Amino acid sequence: MVNKRWFQFLVFFILVFSLILLISVTDFIFSPFVKIIGAVAVPIIGAGILYYLTKPIMYFLERLKINRILSIVLVFLLLILIGFFVYMYIAPIAQQQFRNLIDNIPTMVNWAQDLISLWQSNQTAIPKEIDKAINDFTNNLQSHIDSTLNYLFGFIGQLIGFITALVLVPFFLFFMLKDGEKLVPFITQIFSQKKAANIRSLLSKIDSTLTSFIQGQLIVSFAVGVLLFIGYLIIDLKYALTLALFAMVMNVIPFAGPFIAVIPALIVGAFQDPMNLIWVSIVMIVAQQIESNLISPNVMGHALDLHPLTVITVILAAGSIAGFLGILFAVPFYSVVKTIIIHFYQTYVDSKKNREDALI
Repeated sequence: MVNKRWFQFLVFFILVFSLILLISVTDFIFSPFVKIIGAVAVPIIGAGILYYLTKPIMYFLERLKINRILSIVLVFLLLILIGFFVYMYIAPIAQQQFRNLIDNIPTMVNWAQDLISLWQSNQTAIPKEIDKAINDFTNNLQSHIDSTLNYLFGFIGQLIGFITALVLVPFFLFFMLKDGEKLVPFITQIFSQKKAANIRSLLSKIDSTLTSFIQGQLIVSFAVGVLLFIGYLIIDLKYALTLALFAMVMNVIPFAGPFIAVIPALIVGAFQDPMNLIWVSIVMIVAQQIESNLISPNVMGHALDLHPLTVITVILAAGSIAGFLGILFAVPFYSVVKTIIIHFYQTYVDSKKNREDALI
């Protein structure tokens, strides 16, 4: 029985869960390491995203017979040029529109209160409970807005700390581009030739999954942001650039992002002109149709092969556990885990024919 594969897997999982239990009991030993990992997580993740975005450019330059160091320098110059363009031409307009939007919030709140009061005065059969709830909400609307703004400013404070950590991103990115290909040989050098080939195959699949998601999702989000910006300009919606940039960021979140992105545009549009509720909805629907039927199939294809219900479940679970960051990284994390599990299962099936193919 000891030589049976199911028994070996059972022992393996028992040992893994025992190790997890031991770590949870002795967490005071590992907490300093967790803090260290947390301190470098932001630059590593930021550099990793830029690595997958800039790696094709570096390889293209190398195919033009440009050595790697010079290719990396040209990639950095391209990133600096893009940053300079954003800083000079996009950021000032977005900042001014955002400031105007914040300044107009009290006016929008008063407009909403007047609208609710008008609706109440024209109703004759409102249940007392609903009427009381509406009055409470109306009376406390300003406090709700203030708490939301306080949360927003707190988030901005965290964002400043996040941006400070981004200072390290260029250093991590440089060495990822320069020595990224050395990681796989370093990991596989301690394994036998067949197991090393199996691990290389697994790491290659993980790399393809991350490449498909990061490159595809960011390109799609950029395209949707541009489409929405054009649409908002056509319907003459106020704060078009700020709302389009917000939608671009939110579209990074799979499935749920577009629904979150349209809420501020609907509110601003309703305040500007009630008919804009229809026009904003049409712009969002047209942009999403173009994205789902034209852009995504050509950019991302079906590389991740995730069912929409699975995406919703993963996002909801990750959001309840880790908040916004959980929502942001839920789908790529799930995709990587799925890739690993499928690979191990295929390896297990192959190992029934040949014991040497087993990883464990």
